[in-house]
Amino acid sequence: MSYAEVYSRSLADPEGFWGQAARSIHWEKPWDRVLDDTTPPFYRWFVGGELNTCYNALDRHLEAGRGEQAALIYDSPVTGTQRTYSYQALRDQVARFAGVLAGLGVTKGDRVIIYMPMVPEAPIAMLACARLGAVHSVVFGGFSSGELATRIEDAKPKVIVAGSCGIEPGRVVPYKPLVDQAIALSSHRPEHCVLLQREQAPGTLVAGRDLDWAQAMAGAQPHPCVPVAATDPLYILYTSGTTGTPKGVVHDNGGHAVAMHWSMRHIYGMTPGEVFWAASDVGWVVGHSYIVYAPLLYGCTTLVYEGKPVGTPDAGAFWRVISEHRVATMFTAPTALRAIKRVDSGGEFLGKYDLSGYRALFLAGERCDPDTLTWAERLLAVPVIDHWWQTETAWAIAANFLGIEQLPVKPGSPTKAVPGYDVRILDEEGTEQGPGRFGRIMIKLPLPPGCLTTLWQNDDRYRDAYLSVQPGYYLTGDAGLKDEDGYLFIMSRTDDIINVAGHRLSTGAIEEVLASHADVAECAVIGAADALKGELPVGMVVLKEGVHRELAEILAELVGLVRAKIGPVAAFKQVTVVARLPKTRSGKVLRGTMKRIADGQDYKLPATIDDPEILNEIETALRGIGYARHA
Repeated sequence: MSYAEVYSRSLADPEGFWGQAARSIHWEKPWDRVLDDTTPPFYRWFVGGELNTCYNALDRHLEAGRGEQAALIYDSPVTGTQRTYSYQALRDQVARFAGVLAGLGVTKGDRVIIYMPMVPEAPIAMLACARLGAVHSVVFGGFSSGELATRIEDAKPKVIVAGSCGIEPGRVVPYKPLVDQAIALSSHRPEHCVLLQREQAPGTLVAGRDLDWAQAMAGAQPHPCVPVAATDPLYILYTSGTTGTPKGVVHDNGGHAVAMHWSMRHIYGMTPGEVFWAASDVGWVVGHSYIVYAPLLYGCTTLVYEGKPVGTPDAGAFWRVISEHRVATMFTAPTALRAIKRVDSGGEFLGKYDLSGYRALFLAGERCDPDTLTWAERLLAVPVIDHWWQTETAWAIAANFLGIEQLPVKPGSPTKAVPGYDVRILDEEGTEQGPGRFGRIMIKLPLPPGCLTTLWQNDDRYRDAYLSVQPGYYLTGDAGLKDEDGYLFIMSRTDDIINVAGHRLSTGAIEEVLASHADVAECAVIGAADALKGELPVGMVVLKEGVHRELAEILAELVGLVRAKIGPVAAFKQVTVVARLPKTRSGKVLRGTMKRIADGQDYKLPATIDDPEILNEIETALRGIGYARHA
């Protein structure tokens, strides 16, 4: 069938389409209804069905006689370590760690926070939670104790599973002190913390609360899979909210497993037994979907890579991994390619490796600029496919389809809507826009399986944040257009979320940190275009009257404060002092106008601005830190 035929069927008969797809995974109990649409805008998939995601990802393949196939390859250039787990070995480790958690009182529905670096124990902990029917919430190890505390407060985990440290090129980042401080900051106290001790920076165990991973595993009994309802939550993943308060996005077990399995064949063109590599982190949705769940559900070999695209040791790091482990398809962010291109634009390192088995490169996490895409196509001589999706969807909204029909590539576009997604361009009045007309990118409900079902214990916020702008539609938060061929072009965000190297960050959250400084009267943060990372946060602060300290000292404190409160992932380095901020007469700060100034773009003078002269002052200030340069 062609893409057009598959897509049309998915919208015309969603129950038949996804019911057929669901037969590819194992169900303990069949569903009563494929789609429950009785309580819109809350739709649920495979109601009445029971399954276990871990069983489908591991045990099922053993029973099919594929226990000796490689399930997970760990490649860590920062520690000089490589390790391969067969499906049998990985299942045994997961079952044993499920026994550890069960021994600590974790049962179906309990939450477990996982705060770990890119080591095999992170997927093992995730799968162990799924085995028990517990709900995991993975927190990226680069986040500060304050951010971790916020997630502890919201998820109320019974147990935290942590690594003692993360390892970056040239430095070790201790995690255990951050965990201890986060627990101290939180009113909720997890009963236990299981700590994976790493020799580079072992952590101190708190008596009566903390357990050593290795010791706990040595005495644990393997635990069987616990069937759960298809509609039960598999995980919570927190994403930045426009208020600065993270949103706990909930993904269920049944719809998620069906969507992950379907995507591996139809989008990525994979065959069971092949090696699939998502060069991401398990702290992000890409890591959940395409390091842990989708490859294993489909019977592929997945890669856990503890390294960087450059510097571990050089700009050939990715090509080495592809060559050594016979990677068929890779998935990374455009930022990684830009980092490689900056160091090795001619591809000298690529020539050192055999990539004869390599078929395709998928890009996501941020908009891929056409120059980077065409550079990668020339260098690799394989399809380079930009695709678009979100933490909330857990898999692609728009893509090209190696397992259905590979469509022509249009640089700057993630191609066409994925089957199951009815994507529309609407203006602010809700009128659908024709080809080439810019507007809000919306998805007509119901969303397909795998997408978020709600926000953790907050249906009202879910409705307000995603479903209230236009009844019957999901708000993606992105703006753009469709061309005459139906290709989507994602142009910008409609809120204050910026995309720094694939990491979605709230400028509002950064503003809150800056405003907490004793010398700051008010501030604004914008996302300025950056050739490497896509966007970088840039801060402008107005100091309080009577502050006469050295500006350099204040600016250094502000950068340090954001690093401590938000974490290094914010990449916050540029902040400048201004006399005042541009505002409308009603007091709204003109962030959009400042962003256009920073990016060197033309802008219209807002009709409601209270003092037009202030924009010249802002342009001068931004030019002083390297922005506002016209091309």
